[in-house]
Amino acid sequence: MKLGEGVEAAIHCAAMLAGVDGNSTMSGAAMAEAFGLSPSYLLKHLNQLTTARILESVPGPAGGYRLARPAERITLLNIVLAVEGREPAFRCGEIRQRGPVKLDASAYVKPCGINAAMLRAERAYRAALAEAKLSDIVADFMKDADPRTVAASCVFVERHQRLQKFNSQAKRER
Repeated sequence: MKLGEGVEAAIHCAAMLAGVDGNSTMSGAAMAEAFGLSPSYLLKHLNQLTTARILESVPGPAGGYRLARPAERITLLNIVLAVEGREPAFRCGEIRQRGPVKLDASAYVKPCGINAAMLRAERAYRAALAEAKLSDIVADFMKDADPRTVAASCVFVERHQRLQKFNSQAKRER
C-alpha cells in the first residue's frame, strides 16, 4: 500500500500545529517552508484537513491554521481519510470475469477471495491508524527524538506562530 506524500505533509503539519500556543495560528507558508514543500501544494492538503474539521482556518493578516480540536481527539486515520479519501486502497475490478477464460456470471457467485483478503487487511490497517493519536505522536517525538531536532522544531514554531487577540469561542459569543 502506498500513500501519497500529502499524507506525510498533513501529519507533520498537524503535529506542528499541536505545538502552537493557545489559539495562535501558523501560516501555510511557514509550514511549507519548514518541510521544504511548495506552498500551493501544501495548501491543497491544509484545505482538505480544514474541510474534515481537523484544522481551523483563521482569516486575516494574523490568520493561519490551528487544530480544530485537541490533539488527543485527532487520529492518524482522521488525517489519512481527509487526504486520501474514504475509499479502500484496494478496489476489486473483478478482472477474474474478463479475458478469454471468463465464464458466465453464475460461476462467480462467491465473493472474490483476493478482494476479501485485501479488505480484511484494510480494516486492520485502519484500526491501527484509528488507535494512533496525534498527541501520542507528538509526545513520542518530544521524548525520543534527537534533542537538536526537538529544539529546532520548538524554535521554528515559536518564531512563526501568530498570536490571536480573541479566541474563537469569544467571537461566537459576541
